[in-house]
Amino acid sequence: MSNVQNGNTVKVHYTGRLKNGTVFDTSIEREPLKFRVGSGEVISGFDNAVLNMSVGEKKTVEIPPEEAYGPRMNELVLDVPKEKFGSDVDPKQGDQYNLTRQDGGVVTVTVTDVKGETVTLDANHSLAGETLIFEMELIEIE
Repeated sequence: MSNVQNGNTVKVHYTGRLKNGTVFDTSIEREPLKFRVGSGEVISGFDNAVLNMSVGEKKTVEIPPEEAYGPRMNELVLDVPKEKFGSDVDPKQGDQYNLTRQDGGVVTVTVTDVKGETVTLDANHSLAGETLIFEMELIEIE
């Protein structure tokens, strides 16, 4: 029986939790996650966790922010005038918008607060700054 190596395509079932126990994602009751190891398709901590696993093996790993979605960065939180949204848009906390950067790339921002005529936008990934705990099972090495 072989073990996972960089370059292998694998299928993994997983459940991701925060340190407080909140489940943020799971593949249970849907298709397992399929990705090529070492290709950057998944966060580096998840990629590294499957290395050397064998089919049927289960494990639980704790992935620090540096190997997941990075630290929360205050410079990615900004206040903008509500008028920038146009008269037909009423931003509310939790809304998400895609903004085009000057280089043409797109960044998703989340409205974290609305006070009067000021809207606070956060471009951090929702899991930035979080330690992630994954229960994983290697289903297949292709």
